[in-house]
Amino acid sequence: MPATSKAQQRAAGAALAAKRGEIKKSELIGASKQMYQTMTEKELEELAETKLDGLPEKKSED
Repeated sequence: MPATSKAQQRAAGAALAAKRGEIKKSELIGASKQMYQTMTEKELEELAETKLDGLPEKKSED
């Protein structure tokens, strides 16, 4: 499942880094903290590896 916005991709990258022990879990805030708690490392990898080209900064509220 690819990320739908640049913000989502960055949050997934931060959560993935925490899962791997590259940053402290206490450094996470907002969406990245929630992603850390609810998603597997594989799911986070799929979101984090999304290319940023063509993605909006934030997902529009439709």
